[in-house]
Amino acid sequence: MSQTEIAARVLVQEHLAHKHLQAMPIVKDIAAQKVRIKRLLKQNDASLVAHYYTDALVQELAEETGGCVSDSLEMARYGSSAAASTLVVAGVHFMGETAKILSPNKRVLVPTLEATCSLDIGCPANEFSAFCDAHPDHTVVVYANTSAAVKARADWVVTSGIAVKLMEHLATKGSPIIWGPDQHLGRYIAHQTGIDMLLWQGSCIVHDEFKVIGVQQLKQVYPNAAVLVHPESSYAMSEVADFVGSTTQLIKAAQEMPNKEFIVATDRGIFYKMQQAAPEKLLLEAPTAGNSATCRSCAHCPWMAMNDLDKIEQVLLLGHNEIVIDEELRQQALKPLQRLMDFAAAN
Repeated sequence: MSQTEIAARVLVQEHLAHKHLQAMPIVKDIAAQKVRIKRLLKQNDASLVAHYYTDALVQELAEETGGCVSDSLEMARYGSSAAASTLVVAGVHFMGETAKILSPNKRVLVPTLEATCSLDIGCPANEFSAFCDAHPDHTVVVYANTSAAVKARADWVVTSGIAVKLMEHLATKGSPIIWGPDQHLGRYIAHQTGIDMLLWQGSCIVHDEFKVIGVQQLKQVYPNAAVLVHPESSYAMSEVADFVGSTTQLIKAAQEMPNKEFIVATDRGIFYKMQQAAPEKLLLEAPTAGNSATCRSCAHCPWMAMNDLDKIEQVLLLGHNEIVIDEELRQQALKPLQRLMDFAAAN
């Protein structure tokens, strides 16, 4: 384990142990609060853009107000085409940055600036840049779950949904490849394509904790359940999966596969949209606790959990937590993102 990965895990554990501890919820009138937020969205000419992993109340509000609930890249693409002059991006920090990269003339607000990502934390731009500089003949490909500064150092940005297809395309170019930051997604791509890549050793604290033994034990109770796995999980998890894919692909799989029961190995926030798509299906959380698992998130990202109705209301009232990106950096980060979008449009 590299010093960067060790430091990232220490930061994550400190956060989980000491910060943002959840107090007992205060009983409030959610309906009245949603009415206030809807009014504030109109007053601010704002659209609410939420990730699949946020709380169901946040996703529901985005839908009710004509906003967007999706994966990180589609959130950014939606924001760039939305008529609203302000975007409220409910997710984590890099998602707000990606929205700003694609919508430089719009005001981009996030419910909290403290909502980050272990993949982002574990891939500091200066260290990643030095790693790339040490291998100047390599094409640099980074996952969308990275900061604007890391994207700016890359030749390509990729999402989990199109990763295999894009990497197969790049392999035909003959250049060796650096992949960062998610080692598990990189390893999955390598197994699927046979491409040898230099992997940055980052990981997602939620997906890293799913255990094969937990899935096997749950399968004993639900033997007919199909196993759905996000490729940010370990390759061992992908080997026991019936389907491996991005958040959007997992939702589609639950809808289209004939199974009536699914064991789902990704953040449980996805259940809101997955249950909408497949209301007659039984959805089960893949186990994370026990059998050497140490993550306290219990299949839910602690930073995604920071997005709530209170923070959304406050950011609209105060106009704070705005995402600002240096224009030169934004232009550099836009290049690999645009390559991704052009490739996706053509394929």
